[in-house]
Amino acid sequence: MLITQVNTDFHIAFRYCRHLVEAVKNLPGRRYDPVNKFWVVPTRERAAVEAFARRYGFRMGDQSARAEMVGEIPPMPELQVEIPLAMELYHYQKQGVAYCLEHPHTIIGDKPGLGKTAQSIAAVIAQRAFPCLIIAPATLKINWAREVKQWGGDKINAIIINDKNRRTWHLFYEAGMAQFFVVNYESLKKYFVEKFTNKEGQKLMLSHIKFRPTIDIFKSVIIDESHRCKNGSAQQSKFCMGISKEKPVTYLLSGTPLVNKPKDLIPQLHIMGMLSKFGGYKYFVNRYCSGPNEASNLRELNYLLNLHCFYQRAKEDVLKDLPAKTRQTILCDISNRKEYMDAERDLIKYLREYRDASDEQQRRAKRGEVIVRINVLRQICARGKVKEVKEFIDDLIESGEKLILFMNLIELGDAFKKLYPNAVVIRGGMSAEDKQRSVDLFQHDPVCKLAICNIKAAGVGLTLTASSRVAFVEFPWTYADCEQCEDRAHRIGQKNNVSCYYFLGEKTIDEDIYKIIQTKKSIAQTVTGTVDQVEENVVDAIMNIFNQK
Repeated sequence: MLITQVNTDFHIAFRYCRHLVEAVKNLPGRRYDPVNKFWVVPTRERAAVEAFARRYGFRMGDQSARAEMVGEIPPMPELQVEIPLAMELYHYQKQGVAYCLEHPHTIIGDKPGLGKTAQSIAAVIAQRAFPCLIIAPATLKINWAREVKQWGGDKINAIIINDKNRRTWHLFYEAGMAQFFVVNYESLKKYFVEKFTNKEGQKLMLSHIKFRPTIDIFKSVIIDESHRCKNGSAQQSKFCMGISKEKPVTYLLSGTPLVNKPKDLIPQLHIMGMLSKFGGYKYFVNRYCSGPNEASNLRELNYLLNLHCFYQRAKEDVLKDLPAKTRQTILCDISNRKEYMDAERDLIKYLREYRDASDEQQRRAKRGEVIVRINVLRQICARGKVKEVKEFIDDLIESGEKLILFMNLIELGDAFKKLYPNAVVIRGGMSAEDKQRSVDLFQHDPVCKLAICNIKAAGVGLTLTASSRVAFVEFPWTYADCEQCEDRAHRIGQKNNVSCYYFLGEKTIDEDIYKIIQTKKSIAQTVTGTVDQVEENVVDAIMNIFNQK
């Protein structure tokens, strides 16, 4: 007499015996399958079924040995509703939103650069699932707030929860001033946990965490880089579980939800309330985490994930929808703000002296000093971005991607090389042979995921098409030079859309220069035809901005 579990049901099979039939009829939710001649009981009644098995001597079947249940994965649905967005989604993104609307508890698994952020925001807006809590890495909080504004338009706003509004943030929603609220993983305890009730030395369980009542107002939760929750015993994972519990809408975003083994998925499925679709914790472990590699029946797991709560596209799957190159700015909260502010005050002081100089000779001398101090300000800003850029690189490498990282400062290149020993470095002073060895290693060695490039030394002539990702810790003065760096990846041999990321220090000279470069990007071609003149124009524009300060 055998009981096996198939997907979300137990199958109870035995030869006819009156007292067993009467006993099965007492199990909640039971029904008889006359075709296959066995009884079916939902897995949510596991405790009752296991008690039945013990009492009447039934053997619980080896779920991991049962043949895999694999079917054809349905095509992505088409979006049937109009969503009031400020920008237009690509076709594949609309399909992703349509899936999210059909499956309001979903892992959006698209690979980096395909717009997981936009899809989750659009899906929440389409369902009016407000207020929405966005849980993201600290480095991406500002960008989430900006993305909400860009996609939502004038009527949709996001607020970052911080120490200033920790007691009052919900009032912004009640007043109709914000619909999305952004918080980083590390702050969940501070803003949403009232206390722990476990005794000293007792293992912390979810039931031991008393959350603040304010979490109940959220109708939806978006969790970015959800693979950070792969350890179910970690506090941050438990906080995400408690905050997301019984929410009508939960979207988890990760290009690599399964980092090492199928077990990584369990906490993420728990957060969405979808673990029961996979038979519950014990069944999932027995069925999908068996064998020496703790991985089994993976085709079935993939099929059920796509059926219930997951989709993923790579760039090559949607190339027809993508432009050849896309750019994204990522705002960073620099770690050396005081040093930056001191240098900014120093620059403003020199600008006054430059403006008040009595003759042209004095002005030329002062101008040279001003340019030096502008560059010093940029360098300070660049050093302050290392921590947040590292988080970005870690997530990208963990997803299996390669990255080309541009900068000017030698000390920055050294710092990143120390953090990533397997990276190649391409900088000034290297022989042509050494440069080519670095290029070849990056192009052909799967272990080498990062190329650390000096803007002048690697910005022209090299082919680095093994990556379709280009990032700038520092960036050139002109649009043309930015394009030259981007085109190390965007050239013949590149099969993917190229994603370019510009890390800008928030409320720093970075934002000013990037904005000026974008507005003046056609100058070199249409006016002067030279780069040097453009640099002078940018310097003048920067001086005007700081003169106003």
